[in-house]
Amino acid sequence: MIHTSIPSPDITGFQLGPLTIRFYALFIIAGIIIAIWLTSKRLRRRGAKPDMVIDVAIWTVPVGILGGRLYHVVTHPGDYFYPGADLWRVFYVWEGGLAIFGAVMFGSVGAYIACRRAGLRFLSFADALAPGLLIAQAIGRLGNYFNQELFGTPTDLPWGLQIDPSSPAFPPGLPTDTLFHPMFLYEMLWNLAGATLILALERKISLRWGKALGLYLIIYGTGRAWFESFRIDPTELELWGLKINILVATLIALGGLVLYLVQARRHPERENSPYLSALPPAHPSTARSGQ
Repeated sequence: MIHTSIPSPDITGFQLGPLTIRFYALFIIAGIIIAIWLTSKRLRRRGAKPDMVIDVAIWTVPVGILGGRLYHVVTHPGDYFYPGADLWRVFYVWEGGLAIFGAVMFGSVGAYIACRRAGLRFLSFADALAPGLLIAQAIGRLGNYFNQELFGTPTDLPWGLQIDPSSPAFPPGLPTDTLFHPMFLYEMLWNLAGATLILALERKISLRWGKALGLYLIIYGTGRAWFESFRIDPTELELWGLKINILVATLIALGGLVLYLVQARRHPERENSPYLSALPPAHPSTARSGQ
């Protein structure tokens, strides 16, 4: 019988002159670019200015990356804080370790501030972002694949994932030929399916006023809670015997359900404009030129 499996890459990046380019960073950047492009296209269809998404992204992306890193470090303290540890590794984002929960929570704060400054309704922006964010997360999981850092419990399924036994993430005590559930692949497919579902539903029903955001939270939270249940991960924080990530994912899914139901009840009407006021605010450069 032919034994099949998914091999893991034996490289994490490449040299470009004096610089080391990490695949993890490239996939994160690629996901961000695609999310910005799709969100901009969707917002323009709703009446927003073409450059509005860039104005919001300037706040959202760096704050989201900061939040994703902080969440990862806080939930994995043993990886960074121990006798003789190099504390500068806390900032080594290219090595992996950006938690989507922290990125979404902090990024939402940055997006809300940027939307208020631009006169844009936050929920309109979030609805436009929802499918692009799922696609970006799917692309980012390829970076986890190259870093060999996102896998589940051992499996004998034909799509089991090979992990280098010398990798720090390889569970001690297991045979070197052990295969693992390819969590990166499961989450990629789940996120892509979720984005497709939102885009398809929008052709049938109205997903404005925060409803697409609610669906995003339901889809991602439900999937992540399930995946976390058999993920091998050194997360050290637990509550009531459950990993903190399972609890957070469950709360996110429940929050999305509440948001969808409340907004469907409060706003059965059509959303005519993504702006807080009837007219879009002038761009700062336009305002200055008119003085």
